[in-house]
Amino acid sequence: MASFFLVNVRSFWMMLMVLAFGSSCYNTHQAEAARAFFVFGDSLVDNGNNNYLATTARADSPPYGIDYPTHSPTGRFSNGLNIPDFISRELGSESLLPYLSPELSGERLLVGANFASAGIGILNDTGVQFINIIRMYRQLEYFQEYQRRVAAIVGEDQAQQLVNEALVLITVGGNDFVNNYYLVPFSARSRQYALPDYVKYLISEYRKLLHSLYDLGARRVLVTGTGPLGCVPAELAMRGTNGQCSTELQRAAALFNPQLVQMIRGLNSDLGSDVFVAANTQQMSNDFIRDPQAYGFVTSKVACCGQGPYNGIGLCTLASNLCPNRDVYAFWDAFHPSERANGIIVQQILTGSTTYMYPMNLSTIMALDSRT
Repeated sequence: MASFFLVNVRSFWMMLMVLAFGSSCYNTHQAEAARAFFVFGDSLVDNGNNNYLATTARADSPPYGIDYPTHSPTGRFSNGLNIPDFISRELGSESLLPYLSPELSGERLLVGANFASAGIGILNDTGVQFINIIRMYRQLEYFQEYQRRVAAIVGEDQAQQLVNEALVLITVGGNDFVNNYYLVPFSARSRQYALPDYVKYLISEYRKLLHSLYDLGARRVLVTGTGPLGCVPAELAMRGTNGQCSTELQRAAALFNPQLVQMIRGLNSDLGSDVFVAANTQQMSNDFIRDPQAYGFVTSKVACCGQGPYNGIGLCTLASNLCPNRDVYAFWDAFHPSERANGIIVQQILTGSTTYMYPMNLSTIMALDSRT
């Protein structure tokens, strides 16, 4: 074996490649072992894209990130890790970089990218109050751009294979209710559609987005439904009565999520393959909301960080109330699960029964795909 000072020709070229890719601190063996991973959606899965945008939908100030390994804000709407981070761990990979990060270049592109942006929805008019966010059509445009960048590194055939074999996560839909239909009384969308018709419209538009992902090469896509919209601390504070979940927003989630599964079933049938996998995140969250003590939480009503009733009013800032132990709170802020709750959700994505995952869970996906 060559000594430190005597580098053979093969090692020399490998060193040049690493330097050219600007990834001297990156674990290349990890990149080769793990399948690529791509994330699309909203603040539940945003890893920091909004840090690079002139928008109010941001999580780049303390105490966000207080329990992240760096103990500093990253742009994740969490005290620590979020859902994509936990999934990356299951894939044997490091956490994804946001697509807008200048660090996402060279070989690091081969691990995948996170295109998500807080505030966005299925519809382009969702989240208009946040002004400059990466709406879904733009996330898909970035995905196309990403593929061109990867093709320039490894060639078109290998770039296509990387995308075809990747795992994709998309989380979108909740904001179409919270930050659109129910944003203000008598909103434009609520005047245009009765709730059942609005849900049907959202599902039809979501189907178009999923088909676009398929057209762009995605072949394994985890599709999460909305969470328990009416039970987050913000809705308990603004619309709930005596600590009860908002009936209207719960009705919206109850209409949307079953129709999402039905749409995915039909889309897979049309494609002749189980490309899309529905994750019932509403049920996953309902489990620890209804019985928080069974999951080691002291409360599923009060947010760890915030102010007002249930800490559900306004943003999480340094001036907010902050719980000393985030692990015993199901919600980190007015809308988003705590790191520990995110971990519980991903465990159900990984091993959950068909009550939670249709038509299969992530462990089954990984086992099936490892044979091909």
